[in-house]
Amino acid sequence: MSRESLADQLKIERDPPAPRRRRRGGGPWLTILGVGVIVALLVAALVWFLIARPDLITVETAEAKPAWSGGAAGGGALLDASGFVVARREATVSAKIAGKVSAVLIEEGQHVTQGQVIARLDDSNARAALDQAVAEAASARASIGVAQASFDGAAATYQRSRSVPRGYLSEQAIQNDRTAYDQARENLELAQRQAAAAEATVEVYRRGEEDTVVRAPFSGVVTATAAQPGEIVAPVAGGGFTRTGICTIVDMDSLEVDVDVAESFISRVAPGMPASVKLDAYPDWQIPAQVITVIPTADRSKATVTVRVGLRLKDPRIVPEMGAHVAFLSPAPRAPSAANATRAVFVPADAVQTEDSGQAVVFVIDSGRAERRAVRLGDKTAEGQMIVGGLSPRETVAVEGADKLKDGDGVKVAKGGAS
Repeated sequence: MSRESLADQLKIERDPPAPRRRRRGGGPWLTILGVGVIVALLVAALVWFLIARPDLITVETAEAKPAWSGGAAGGGALLDASGFVVARREATVSAKIAGKVSAVLIEEGQHVTQGQVIARLDDSNARAALDQAVAEAASARASIGVAQASFDGAAATYQRSRSVPRGYLSEQAIQNDRTAYDQARENLELAQRQAAAAEATVEVYRRGEEDTVVRAPFSGVVTATAAQPGEIVAPVAGGGFTRTGICTIVDMDSLEVDVDVAESFISRVAPGMPASVKLDAYPDWQIPAQVITVIPTADRSKATVTVRVGLRLKDPRIVPEMGAHVAFLSPAPRAPSAANATRAVFVPADAVQTEDSGQAVVFVIDSGRAERRAVRLGDKTAEGQMIVGGLSPRETVAVEGADKLKDGDGVKVAKGGAS
């Protein structure tokens, strides 16, 4: 057997390759579509990561406000105290005389002016007494005419007696004419005095009749009514169901706040110093105020001194007996010069952090990064913490979450915060 035939027998027969099928439907486009989907998913993941950034610290921010563009009414709070709104002019109005109420012309909450009629009493007895006094005065005036006529006659007779030559009339006759003249003169003077007394009596009864009309002593608001038509009122307490007042009127322009300050802190309070008042009913409303005076006496049982605080704002929401909190403020600091005016700003108190060394710092947020900034503090007021060095107006500082930051940290501003 030849070598070529032996090599042919050792060959392994292989199946012919299957014919290659032609792919249907534009192959390259499907590949491009798949790549596009993958790219879109990658872009979406990147966008989500940039927005969510789970590695960033979420903070709330605030903008530093210039301290001298409107400024606070005063400096920092030196002392806080609680008290009540009171009225310096408040009166329970009653009648000057005892009587039965015939009409009440006011209601609670009504504004009244000085001299306005608020009630009337039954005036039948007073009017009758006045009419009687007027009649008696008229009678007294008429008696003056009678006395005047008698006096004129007696004066003429006496004058004739004195003019008769001596010896024609006896001394007794002349003396009788003189006595009649003197008596007529005294009767005339008595009649005149009685007429004057009668006129004075008329005035007394006229005033008594006017006293049945009750008028407002000053302008204000009626806060309470006590009497109704048909009831008996009197200027002093009496028996039975006698009322001592018709209504209570408060002068709303005289409202102020009285607070009790502990003796140990009263040295911090002085007349004229600025203050800020917050009412319990409106805790977010700051009312500018000023100390009127410190009452020069102490309450032994409470070891406190009463301070009167005047309100600079008049508002119908302020009513007597409301609870109030007063913050006594240090005098307002002087405005800085033009060179450093821009360096004084207000920020929320929570934006300021104090390091272990005692250094006050804030974190300025810029381009998504937190920058540690050492600052110098001023007074703390109702507007916030004043910063007098290290921060410029309009810069954005971290507030909520500032205690978690370090210099250079990436941050994410919470929704609603300044960017």
